Amino acid sequence: MDIDARTTFGGIIFIFLLALVVLEIIWSWRKDKKVYNTKDTLANLGIFAGFQLTKILFFGFQYAIMANLSKFALFPMESSMWVFLISFLAVDFVYYWYHRLSHKIKLLWAFHLVHHSSLFMNLTVSYRLNWLSALLTPFVVAPLILIGLPFEFVAASFGLNLLYQFFLHTEAVGKLGFIEGILATPSAHRVHHGSDEQYIDKNFGGVFMVWDRIFGSYQPETTRPTYGITTGFISNNPFVLVFKGFVDYLKGKMDYKG
Repeated sequence: MDIDARTTFGGIIFIFLLALVVLEIIWSWRKDKKVYNTKDTLANLGIFAGFQLTKILFFGFQYAIMANLSKFALFPMESSMWVFLISFLAVDFVYYWYHRLSHKIKLLWAFHLVHHSSLFMNLTVSYRLNWLSALLTPFVVAPLILIGLPFEFVAASFGLNLLYQFFLHTEAVGKLGFIEGILATPSAHRVHHGSDEQYIDKNFGGVFMVWDRIFGSYQPETTRPTYGITTGFISNNPFVLVFKGFVDYLKGKMDYKG
């Protein structure tokens, strides 16, 4: 896919996601659900804009690291549909552990904190992502590239994983029956964002929930979660939200969960 085609496709995806946000806002207003807060949403949009900028700034860095790692692949695999499916599954497995460790290792939590800092659950929260997280991505997926999976497939799978998670950040969708516990669902992800004791450090899967079932971190939604971190509201300033984790890490003040 050339640059023009990628730009067009990206524009279509953006318009589609924006339309879903608008529909969710209308749903929240008509049903009086109060899942949106003006200041919180503006903070989300500010963080989203900064994240998109850093994606552009760090693209060369990410590409160079992954391309060079591929030169040392132990078992280089040819591109095919099956190899892409293997890549997608492998990326989700690696993402599960990266996500889980991001809640356990303080330095990784410094990156991840911003995503759990909102007191609300809506689609705009999905891209409440740290501006510096792109620096970590090549190293997170490095083992898969070194094994021999095509780095383009690995990068695409990681992007699709994050895109899928956009749809998980909503209260507009209830439980989805037998799918719960197999795939990541809005219900399962609401649990993940809960700061309630029974919900902390649960449901880390990006696309598949089977990893949580296998490794003992699965928790179904039983009551409406209390969103945010255990210490409550932080700020609506995007810069404060993005860098708070790093400041607290350097000060040794990270005695909270999310």
